Amino acid sequence: MPDILHRVGVKSSPEAVYKALATIDGLSHWWTDETRGESKVDGLIHFQFGERGFFDMKVVTLEPGKRVLWQVVDGPAEWIGTSVGFDIRQEGDYAIVLFKHEGWKEPVEFMHHCSTKWGVFLLSMKSLVETGRGTPYPNDVKIDDWN
Repeated sequence: MPDILHRVGVKSSPEAVYKALATIDGLSHWWTDETRGESKVDGLIHFQFGERGFFDMKVVTLEPGKRVLWQVVDGPAEWIGTSVGFDIRQEGDYAIVLFKHEGWKEPVEFMHHCSTKWGVFLLSMKSLVETGRGTPYPNDVKIDDWN
């Protein structure tokens, strides 16, 4: 099965990156400002993108400063059953984030779109941690009519 993979260095500590990835407040400041739910193991987080759609993630793993893993339980058909993971480690002055959106059944055109958007949002997360300001939806970089 194809996966979406990204590597981003954030000039910060793994703990600060983890806070951006594992808290509702952090997520709402880099991915979508319409984020709600419970960021705890077995909790459900709802990510709304206005009229464009939504994603519901079940929290599978939370390892402070090291790892966040979600299972997609609702949203676009192509996403249901996939998992989204962030592995974090320190490398010099940078917290390295290894991102993986895995389990896609096939590399459909929507996957190409999502790969680019994940890159956009991961850079928003980097900006949030490094400068205190991210660009979550609806203020993100638009790449096409899908958003």
